Amino acid sequence: MAEITAALIRELRESSGAGMMDCKKALVEAEGNMEAAIDWLRKKGLAAAAKKSGRIAAEGLVGVATGPQIAAMVEVNAETDFVARNENFQNFVAEVAGLALSVGEDVEAIKAAQYPGTQHSVTEELTRLIATIGENMTIRRARVFTVSEGTVATYMHQAVKPGLGKIGVLVAVESSSELEALQVLGRQIGMHVAATRPDALDIDAVDPAALVRERAVLSEQAAASGKPPAVIEKMVEGRIRKFYEEVVLLEQVWVHDGESRVREVVKKAGAKLTGFARFQLGEGIEKEAGDFAAEVAAAAGIGKA
Repeated sequence: MAEITAALIRELRESSGAGMMDCKKALVEAEGNMEAAIDWLRKKGLAAAAKKSGRIAAEGLVGVATGPQIAAMVEVNAETDFVARNENFQNFVAEVAGLALSVGEDVEAIKAAQYPGTQHSVTEELTRLIATIGENMTIRRARVFTVSEGTVATYMHQAVKPGLGKIGVLVAVESSSELEALQVLGRQIGMHVAATRPDALDIDAVDPAALVRERAVLSEQAAASGKPPAVIEKMVEGRIRKFYEEVVLLEQVWVHDGESRVREVVKKAGAKLTGFARFQLGEGIEKEAGDFAAEVAAAAGIGKA
């Protein structure tokens, strides 16, 4: 049997794109034969999965799962919207959301956890799924909320099936009020959050840097009016209040009646909001803007000398 050297492992890794330990195992199984090792990786789906890992994945699904006084939300991305309709992919997202209830919101911990019904990890199951479906996929993020008393409500917009969709929201509602009424309130707040996209729960939670930037812009705008400094200061403070009404959940106008503030609705219900999260599929991921006509021409060899 040929010696499995570091150089040999590195060569296989460069040619296959697979992980270092997978390359070492493949070479051991193939007794040092490079072509046989590549075949071993391909049969396991490891080479194919690794080669796809550099491709942008901005589609997929957001999934939610609930338990007593706890709820979790995850985003799992794939390259195309077609995969979101794949039953195996949907099952994977649902299982990962369920795992987050016990594992927590640390993505690395979720990936290292044992995948339900198997003897291998979530990462290994994802690798198998990538090899089966043929697209790059990633577990991008997760959030988990718990309450000591009350409920963590969920809302899913553009759902493809219960608990799976394009925009997911978690709302932590603390209260000793009747549970069913709290769940209705929580879902209504979830719908509100999905529509209005607040950045912070309350004024104290607003990002200080964002507030500084906003104040600087508003001050410059107000100064251009040529009014006295005292008037300018009042103008800026008025506009800052308007800024809070746009980005702070509790300060927003309740979308369900167009009049009340969210904080008034929550107070009237005898409840307290302790947290919320909104996941919109693919937000913040820079997508490639491909030229479809150019791709077709290139594939057909048009324009080549």
